[in-house]
Amino acid sequence: MADIARMAGVSESTVSRALAGSSRVAAATRTRIAELASAARYTVNEGARSLRLGRTRTVEVLIPIEPDNPQSISDPFFLDLLGAIADALTARGYDLLLSKSPPWGGSARGNSLVSGRADGLIIIGQGQRLKELRELTRAHRQIVVWGAHLANEDYTIIGGDNREGGRLACAHLLGLGRRRIAFLGDPSLPEIQERHQGYREALLAAGLESDPALVAPTKFDSEGAFVAAQSLIARAPDVDGVVAASDVIAMSVISALAQAGRRTPADVGVVGYDDIFSAAWFNPALTTISQSIHRGGEALVEALFARMAGQPAASLLRPAQLIVRASCGALALTKTKKGSRRSNP
Repeated sequence: MADIARMAGVSESTVSRALAGSSRVAAATRTRIAELASAARYTVNEGARSLRLGRTRTVEVLIPIEPDNPQSISDPFFLDLLGAIADALTARGYDLLLSKSPPWGGSARGNSLVSGRADGLIIIGQGQRLKELRELTRAHRQIVVWGAHLANEDYTIIGGDNREGGRLACAHLLGLGRRRIAFLGDPSLPEIQERHQGYREALLAAGLESDPALVAPTKFDSEGAFVAAQSLIARAPDVDGVVAASDVIAMSVISALAQAGRRTPADVGVVGYDDIFSAAWFNPALTTISQSIHRGGEALVEALFARMAGQPAASLLRPAQLIVRASCGALALTKTKKGSRRSNP
């Protein structure tokens, strides 16, 4: 920096301001300094700048993976949401730090906000350790959480309307004439518990009771979901509809049905959840509940930056949307009806 200042005939502080884009430096001077820096291949030491300014221009995204939860960061839902968050952070000149080790217990080593590795923290999913999560968010303002909207929670939550999403999925299958509708997911997780509750409400509205034999608890991993689906098919061979708590689970269900000689959607209609990128390209294409993942990622970043600036950031419940494709049978039914009208004018 001293060399650049000497060549430009200005002070080092002016060089620093110019390279930071400060309007306190005349435009012509900023241009001259930028040209000299480029010619000299000068780069700013971001670590030193962060120490001096007291900020890292980095946001940590935490996907808390607990020992009893085999879900992986490579889950397509996480990848889609991470992409949306990364786009929103890049637009603001921030980097993304990805982590899967939650700082429960207050360890300064594991807490990026205390250690100074990040300016803010986005947590994807509330998991089962709500007490620890609550304590962390009370200790640090610059945190937002993606997940279910729970009663009496005082941290900022961005997430979809899981209860309505579960209700929409089940009601759609009921409207197609399905009556033995199963639910696959882990109701011990807050988000999935809400989806399961919506599923039960749709059954009740249709005058049906929720049959425990049609509820198959499973994590989000493909292998575990496939085994759970096999067990469900064995004990409930008359199942004709499935509400899956994620698209990954829905894909495993369809594979298990095929192995058992059951056709999707002719024999069993399936509705997934999340509307990940690959849902539209699966065979059959997945009917699913969209959480508007890209907009959700933007909303997380917007809320976090408000909190980092000391401003209020209200929780946001994004509406659930049913995306109808082939796996539920609605498209085939529509084609059949249209064909009937054509043959019987």
